[in-house]
Amino acid sequence: MSAFVSKLSALGRRVVTSLRVLLVIPDREPLDYGFAASDVAQLHRLCPNPARGALDDATWKDLLLDPYRAQLSGEVSIFGQQVLYRRLREGLGDQDCAAVGERVRELMRNPVRLAALQRDCASLRHADKEIATLLFQDAAPAAPWWVGKTWPLPILLLASIAAVIVTPAAWLATGVVAYILMSTQMRYYERVDEWDRSMNALQMLLRTASILGARADAGALLLPFAGPAAAAGKLNRQLSRPPMVMMTPGARAYLDWFMLDNVNHYYKGVRLVHGHLDFLRACFARVGELEADIALARHLLSAPALCWAERHAHQALALDDTVHPLLPQAQALSVSLSGGGAFISGQNGIGKSTLLRTVGVNLVAARAFGFCYARQARVPDLPVYTSMQSEDSLFGGESLYMAELRRAQELLAAADGPHPGICIIDEIFRGTNHLESVSAAAAVLDVLAAKGLVMVSSHNLVLASLLAQRLAPLCVRLDGAGRLVLEAGVLAHTNGIALLAQRGFGPAIEDRAGRVFDWLDGYLAHPGDCDGVLAGTSASAVRAGAYRQ
Repeated sequence: MSAFVSKLSALGRRVVTSLRVLLVIPDREPLDYGFAASDVAQLHRLCPNPARGALDDATWKDLLLDPYRAQLSGEVSIFGQQVLYRRLREGLGDQDCAAVGERVRELMRNPVRLAALQRDCASLRHADKEIATLLFQDAAPAAPWWVGKTWPLPILLLASIAAVIVTPAAWLATGVVAYILMSTQMRYYERVDEWDRSMNALQMLLRTASILGARADAGALLLPFAGPAAAAGKLNRQLSRPPMVMMTPGARAYLDWFMLDNVNHYYKGVRLVHGHLDFLRACFARVGELEADIALARHLLSAPALCWAERHAHQALALDDTVHPLLPQAQALSVSLSGGGAFISGQNGIGKSTLLRTVGVNLVAARAFGFCYARQARVPDLPVYTSMQSEDSLFGGESLYMAELRRAQELLAAADGPHPGICIIDEIFRGTNHLESVSAAAAVLDVLAAKGLVMVSSHNLVLASLLAQRLAPLCVRLDGAGRLVLEAGVLAHTNGIALLAQRGFGPAIEDRAGRVFDWLDGYLAHPGDCDGVLAGTSASAVRAGAYRQ
């Protein structure tokens, strides 16, 4: 029976399509509603996976993952956006990641099918309400006793009006009935209106699931939709008002105001939705996953660089000729780390922060989708934790240094938590004086690097010597051809003073800054031997030795 209904439905859609072509009726242009970030993140918040270490808010902000997600989510409904967001936040296990990769590659190999599936999902973009909250959190409201028993109200209203001919006192009964109708309508208006928007989105979801399940060329990609297609179509019809009501002018308004039909239909819909939650959640997952796969395939067809990453669980990574997906003409760099990590140095404006973000977003993409923007990649399946954009807060009463200390504590706690990962840090402890900045940074980085993979960039070059036993020194520089390269070593020639002249500060300031720099450079920047400073020697003994000298 279900197979017959599916065939009949497919035939009906073909007839409608043929009529549209014959009558030149264009499809309604999809609308892409600007959903708030909290709406897009709702599925992740409601259905977290405790087995996966999710990215925290600071890392999400530091790696600019909102604009990256927006780049992936072009022409994607709220359902696909929520799935993409959840994958980015949590990543996928090896088995799920391999399955996503296979589906995406299949879509990339067949652009015709990719375009057809995108058209099938286009109507989802008309949804202007996120329904993950409805399906995964909201409890069913209790229905009042009178629901479904309001049909006598219009009869009583007409009878009371007719009774006015006999006695004017009948107006009192008319007023009572009218008051019941109007007060009930006013009480439920906002709730019913909100529910109608949710049902609009839910019925689009069911309709799309039904269409996808009835495709003749479904293949393995759409196999999960084949079985539930008839059930999705049936539930969609049950959630709709009767066709005659929708097609008759004024019928809906009359039934709503005089029989409270909208309120009765609301409670009927509540009963149906909460009675089929498991089925609806499965439809949500299937449609959202497919739409996310379509978005990834379309994105990768125009990606600046692409490889399917080799994932492992070790503290090592290798990215060959990697680029940042948000930079249209980014220069490729190669990064290879094994063990504790790296200390990154380089001149001002050379691209150290961009390098760190490039590594971070590639690690996130490999963990979430299985690919990297590189020629070749071998990366760990580990969460990423960053400290890159700490700032003071006027309203929170938190200075820059206090914000940096709080973030450092969070990184240390993560390293000791159930999901240790990779730490990416840019200019640690900028908010205090130089000596205390170096001291605090060396202590924190030494502990972090002993527990996991750490990448840190800093203009405090003395940290390279202090942390040499933990972090390999790497320098970003321009080669003879003007291309960026990452090589072993520490920056030899800084450009902070030279930039004073380039920015027009004048020779007087440049000369004074140069004299101070020369003195500090000889005094602090290149210590002769600091191997023992973090190797167990007490701070008091180190200070005593310094005083004797």
